[in-house]
Amino acid sequence: MLLITRKSGECVRVAESALVAGKVVPSAPARRRGPATSYEELARVAARAWRPVESERLGGWELRAAGGFTRRANSVLPLGDPGLPLDEALAAVRRWYGERGLPAYVQTATGAEGTQELLCAELERRGWVREVTAEVWTGGLAPVADLAEGTGVVLSREADEAWLARYGRKGVSDVALRVLGSGPSVWFATVPGADGPAAIGRCVVDGRWASFAAVEVDPARRRRGLATAVMAALARRALDEGASAAWLQVETDNAAARALYARMGFAAHHAYHHYREPGDAGTDG
Repeated sequence: MLLITRKSGECVRVAESALVAGKVVPSAPARRRGPATSYEELARVAARAWRPVESERLGGWELRAAGGFTRRANSVLPLGDPGLPLDEALAAVRRWYGERGLPAYVQTATGAEGTQELLCAELERRGWVREVTAEVWTGGLAPVADLAEGTGVVLSREADEAWLARYGRKGVSDVALRVLGSGPSVWFATVPGADGPAAIGRCVVDGRWASFAAVEVDPARRRRGLATAVMAALARRALDEGASAAWLQVETDNAAARALYARMGFAAHHAYHHYREPGDAGTDG
């Protein structure tokens, strides 16, 4: 029997007698063209890398829910017309989230062609509250892979207990695990340490794009290049799967992360915001 590993990581067995021909397939070339893209393309790629547990369409809007685990998985992604006047659409949104015991959020974006400055203004006029502005940065993937050897970084298809122990969120639920494991091709990176992982990271490969998230380093071992090593190892895996461009999300007040990503060649593409319905308490993430 022959054991073949697909790009998804799935292993299949094929009888050797069934093999007619074969050849060695080289790694995909590290294309170094710039990651130019539209906001809508990047927003859809980002949504596929962090899937909710439940979603429903409202015209061109997607209503997403995941038990309150992060705003990204529990907010409306408005890419297009909802098919209703705005006030009616927002009322439908509030009903949908209310039925699930969740506050209603709308994720919007500014700063790039095709983004939603007008929708932001309309939400604010109706009393919706902007929370946690962050930015999406893009860059070439190959330069990230070239930054470090990435030795000692272990890659896996699943987040094990050690990885979750280093992850910044406490009490990760089954719903959270489903969100973390969602995406076209998901990889988890770990740098083992004496008392648990020294560093972790997550990458999702989706066509030409690779996303980086959950890059966490043991506070006692920061400034030793571990975050760079984690991202380099994940970048090389993504290059092997044919990706060429990278994106990540960083909060506007995270100066250390912004400096690191700038050194890697990333630059801001657009800002995104979550607007909370009037008169409701928020959620994390």
